[in-house]
Amino acid sequence: VDGAEGVAMAQQEAPDLILMDISLPVLDGLEATRRIKAAVETGSIPVIALTAHAMAGDMEQAIAAGCDDYDTKPIEFARLLGKIEALLKRQMTA
Repeated sequence: VDGAEGVAMAQQEAPDLILMDISLPVLDGLEATRRIKAAVETGSIPVIALTAHAMAGDMEQAIAAGCDDYDTKPIEFARLLGKIEALLKRQMTA
């Protein structure tokens, strides 16, 4: 629903991976990612930033905020699935 709820859900549910919408109300996806990555209990969860408003520099901002990867909407399922699989595989070998 919003970035603050996303941070709370990450802490409560400890998912294997987070797909983070960048354009969220209350707390945007970049700040939500910063908070998730700063917390000991959630800092190792891989985050893929998703945005429909891809502009120059957006990917760099997402990576700087702590996102592990970046993708644009509309989502190409095969491309996104490849990114998810790569991050989960990396997570398993870490």
